[in-house]
Amino acid sequence: MLVRMVWLFVVVVGVRFLLPLLIPLYPLPAIVACLVVDAVDQTVFQAFGYDPPGYQGYDKAMDVYYLAIAYLSTLRNWVSPGAFQVSQFLYFYRLVGVVAFELLQSRVLLLIFPNTFEYFFIAYEAVRSRWDPVRFVRRWWIVVAGLIWVFVKLPQEYWIHVAQLDVTDTLAEYDWAWPLLIGLLTVLAAVLWFVVRPRLPEPDWPLRITPDPLPAEMDTAAERAAWRADTARVRSEVTIEKVVLVGLLSVIFAQTVPGVRASNLELLVGISVLVVLNAAVVLAAARRGRSTESLLVAFGVRIALNVGLVLVARVLLGPRDIDEGAAFFFVLLLSLLTTLHDAWQPVHAYRARHEVRTTPPRLG
Repeated sequence: MLVRMVWLFVVVVGVRFLLPLLIPLYPLPAIVACLVVDAVDQTVFQAFGYDPPGYQGYDKAMDVYYLAIAYLSTLRNWVSPGAFQVSQFLYFYRLVGVVAFELLQSRVLLLIFPNTFEYFFIAYEAVRSRWDPVRFVRRWWIVVAGLIWVFVKLPQEYWIHVAQLDVTDTLAEYDWAWPLLIGLLTVLAAVLWFVVRPRLPEPDWPLRITPDPLPAEMDTAAERAAWRADTARVRSEVTIEKVVLVGLLSVIFAQTVPGVRASNLELLVGISVLVVLNAAVVLAAARRGRSTESLLVAFGVRIALNVGLVLVARVLLGPRDIDEGAAFFFVLLLSLLTTLHDAWQPVHAYRARHEVRTTPPRLG
């Protein structure tokens, strides 16, 4: 029985780690699939009569993880500068809020820092599936984010995290719950059909599920490495963003990953040093014309680099702060996030400099 429960836990957690890797390739269906898995994982455990200890912590950490992959995919795929700026703010705002929640254990923080990024990402990809996102200006995307924030995420965050109510249990326990849910969905469908749909412009293309192709000047690893060699610096906003992204995500995971003996500050400093060293090595390799087209190979090389750096640190500092298993987990996390960021940030930078278009929005 115990072995079966362990395997069930491994499978569920494994799916939640691997499924987000499809988001850069199939943004809309992949993030919806992540949403579904996030919604049903507890139900799956309950169906087998299993309540994993501390799973709530893993659940929150893996939520922010798959949203991190979604954010990184915006560097690769999104062509609207305004939409990207809004999404960037929404993701890092939520990331800071989750860190504050994990450290202070105040559920109201999840209401103050709602997960608006998730549905904003879905909204962008739904628009992009039929329309050119560039035709909608930044103010339009801010309005979309505001509507999601106020009318979708605030009620949801209050329901789940402050009131601590479960939708499944509520539907089963109260006779009014199903009619209310059906009524709300009917109203939403009516608003979308009669108010939103007539104001939408004519579609620009048939349904698109996969992202737009990369710019011709940035569609090979060699071109992206050349761009990095010409424009990148170790001391830069790009490096700061990676430090914040990987560092805060690591602090969140540190609350649940067993074997972490370092304080949150010590972990954050250690991760930051590794991120900066990675940035220096990647820039040096780019200036020497070193690159690989395979992200998998780049990821493997990055793991080897970071394992080597951690081993050197253990020799210099001693194995006082973190055990081998936890260290390897954070090496994998850091290597994955920095590999994807380094691979796709030049694409975003190139678009920001060369591909800003001024097609006005047509809202009907």
